[in-house]
Amino acid sequence: MQDEAFEQIVSMFNWLVSWVAAGAMMFGGVVPYIPQYRDIRRTQNAEGFSTYVCLVLLVANILRILFRFGRYFETLLLWQSIIMIATMLAMLNLCTNVRVNAELNTKRRSFLDFDWKYFWSWSRFLDYVECVAAFTLTAAYVTYVLVDSAVFVETLGFLAVFSEAMLGTPQLYCNYQNKSTEGMSVKMVLMWTSGDTFKTGYFLLTQAPVQFWTCGMLQVLVDFSILFQVYYYRLYPKKPAPHAASHNACAKAL
Repeated sequence: MQDEAFEQIVSMFNWLVSWVAAGAMMFGGVVPYIPQYRDIRRTQNAEGFSTYVCLVLLVANILRILFRFGRYFETLLLWQSIIMIATMLAMLNLCTNVRVNAELNTKRRSFLDFDWKYFWSWSRFLDYVECVAAFTLTAAYVTYVLVDSAVFVETLGFLAVFSEAMLGTPQLYCNYQNKSTEGMSVKMVLMWTSGDTFKTGYFLLTQAPVQFWTCGMLQVLVDFSILFQVYYYRLYPKKPAPHAASHNACAKAL
């Protein structure tokens, strides 16, 4: 009787741990953006956050969803991608509204202008949605045509996780251009680091495709590089850049 009771307790514990891990995988990726979202809303200033982070994550997760049509992976990771796409669209909506309100006299820019100079610096949230939709439809069509090619599918999977691994590079470059991490949420980066470390370990334990855990390690490396910037620029602070120059530096990230 005691052995059976012990086995039931262990079984329930394992079930609980698996559900907690699943929840962490699905929603853990969006948690780091909560403090950044709140900071932007509170200060009405989005200059310290590079919206190219949103672009990288949108591309990465769209490609990951398409990768699943060629090579099956856990449904949990599929939902993770869907939730992340919704989160990035919410971040873009906030950043766009804040930037437009601060630039009342600036000429409005549109995705349909097809002006590369202002790519991903448009004046309406709808323009970002149109761009994401155009990319999704194009990528979906190419995937539909080439889904039977093993080389294409593996390349698609690599591009998906490699893009995600590079999510911190726009922020890294933006900080470098500004010679400051002011306006960037350090909590966000710390959560990136802890989440990416957990995620990489999860990929290794579940024997996920090699693209997943290899790029996960690269992602952790980028996170630590940004944390080093926080330390360095606080130790050796630079004279604050003018308002316009700071904005341009972030806008030109990547």
